[in-house]
Amino acid sequence: MKIFADENMPLVREFFADVGEVTLFNGRTATASELAEADILLVRSVTQVDEPLLAKNTRLRFVGTATIGMDHIDLAYLGKRNIAFSSAPGCNAQSVVEYVLSSLWCLAERYQWQLSNKTVGIVGVGSIGSRLAAALTAMQIPVLLCDPLRAEQQSDFVHTDFTSLCQQADIISFHTPLVKAGSYPTKHLLNSECLARLKPSCAVINASRGAVIDNAALLAAQQIQRRPLVLDVWEQEPDILLPLLPYCDIATAHIAGHSVEGKARGTEMLYQRCCQLLGIAPTVTLSQLLPVPAVEKLQISANFGLPDVQSVARMLYDVQRDDALFRHHIEGKGFDWLRKSYPARREFSALQLVGQATPAWLGQLGFNSQ
Repeated sequence: MKIFADENMPLVREFFADVGEVTLFNGRTATASELAEADILLVRSVTQVDEPLLAKNTRLRFVGTATIGMDHIDLAYLGKRNIAFSSAPGCNAQSVVEYVLSSLWCLAERYQWQLSNKTVGIVGVGSIGSRLAAALTAMQIPVLLCDPLRAEQQSDFVHTDFTSLCQQADIISFHTPLVKAGSYPTKHLLNSECLARLKPSCAVINASRGAVIDNAALLAAQQIQRRPLVLDVWEQEPDILLPLLPYCDIATAHIAGHSVEGKARGTEMLYQRCCQLLGIAPTVTLSQLLPVPAVEKLQISANFGLPDVQSVARMLYDVQRDDALFRHHIEGKGFDWLRKSYPARREFSALQLVGQATPAWLGQLGFNSQ
């Protein structure tokens, strides 16, 4: 069994060693010839899996992407060739939520906001958006939810249409897949027309897909009136619109979901799906492979409250580190180097908070408490 995996997929050798021979490849530059002998193909979002890429492969049985998004996968072509497929929904949801929380705390400090007085509009309420809504609610921050597909399917889902959300929200955070056709396309969902509807001080956060926002229109709007802006994803990655960078409060290289746990969880999910497909029992779990965190436990007192969460969270992750790395290296090392060389970052759950009366809402933020 020959397994070809993106070289940036963590723990892939450790998970798949007993399944077959693992060969790593550059996901951005992969060719049809390079992947001709693959029985199993494991990719990330930088690899477009379609007929040209698989034209020389006649033995492929399974394609897995260690991501939530699937816009880089030609599902119709895989179906036509009867190639099994799996994504990793929710694998890095907590990691993205922690990125957004860190960004909100950073903006609140920079602009002296009281976050409980801000209304956050969440566009796309799937694995990530739902977790973010729960975390913000636990922090007593008002939220508006926009997800027309969920509104169609769930009669009790409280939906705010995108036009209304643009007019009401003080902060908008995007967590929708990139959809180019159908009833609810999301490509350039935030365009020049929608930007004009926003409150002048409305902050924009995009940690979904770059093309959900028209980057050229965003740059033009920022040049007229600058608003708080956080971009983790960009149009035309890795060849991003660099003139937009000075207008960002936080700019990063599509790493919101790149926690140690988030990336490795995606590998584990594909491993489990492969085992199921091949009819073999999984022998490895993520908990066996994760490294011991630098700080395992933190004692908190009965006085611990919401104002203290930010300080604890910064022990594990501060988005300003990634913003500084991005600004320093983007024009020299480049976008893909920043992703490939991303320093280890642990999720909140890596730190166990210990106390006699740990608040229940800590769990909604993702902390491990007892």
